[in-house]
Amino acid sequence: MTGSRILVTLTLLAALAFVTACGRKAGLDTPYEAAVQARKDAEKAHQPVPPEPEKPVADKKFILDPLI
Repeated sequence: MTGSRILVTLTLLAALAFVTACGRKAGLDTPYEAAVQARKDAEKAHQPVPPEPEKPVADKKFILDPLI
C-alpha cells in the first residue's frame, strides 16, 4: 500500500511539473497586434498582404471589473 501511494504521488508530481512547463513566456498578443504582425510578415515574404486591421475601440468599463 505504501509503495502504490508513493507511485501515485510521484506520478502526480511529474504530471504537475509537465503541465507547468507548458506555455508562452511572453504576454499574449491582441488580435489587432497579431493582424499587424501578419501584415509585416507578408510584406517581408513578398506574399499577398491581408487587409488593414481596424484599430480597437477604447476599453469600456464594466461594473464587475473591480472584482477582477
